[in-house]
Amino acid sequence: MEYYKKTFTNIDFSQEGLGAGEFESCTFNQCNLSSLLLAECRFIDSEFIDCDLSNANLSLSSFQETAFIRCKMLGLNFNDCNSFAFSVEFHECQLDHTSFFKMDLQSCSFDHCHLEDVDFSEANLKKVDVIACELKEARFDHSKLEKADFRGSENYSIDPENNMVQGAKFSRLSVVGLLDKYDLIIE
Repeated sequence: MEYYKKTFTNIDFSQEGLGAGEFESCTFNQCNLSSLLLAECRFIDSEFIDCDLSNANLSLSSFQETAFIRCKMLGLNFNDCNSFAFSVEFHECQLDHTSFFKMDLQSCSFDHCHLEDVDFSEANLKKVDVIACELKEARFDHSKLEKADFRGSENYSIDPENNMVQGAKFSRLSVVGLLDKYDLIIE
């Protein structure tokens, strides 16, 4: 099915299902898509506002120019998505226990998000904005972080010897997260 400029409001898709299809310039407002199979769904220039997508199966789904605003998105595997033209923005979202393993995130941004225990291993975040985010236990392993903007973000632990960080921006008060592996006492 194809949908164009359709608004879905306060729908519990976990009961009704969504089905494969293309959603262009659509808005999902206060919808429940948790634990839903979103396989082969294509979202283009769409918005999810105040939605719950926790534990949804994103296998082969596609997100192009899609915004998530104040959404609950726990335990998602974005690395299962179709990577072609992957471009998303996250604003004030809860993305705990989510994986972006080996993904190219250069066309993405994270603004005031909760990213606890998120896997960014081997991901490309070159020039990506990760502004004012909570990054407790987020994993950065062989990640490309050149010129990424982490200003205002907190509780990250990034090993500059294990990740590419040239030109990345960090807040002065949180820069201690670059020294965690040395087990220093900083007062």
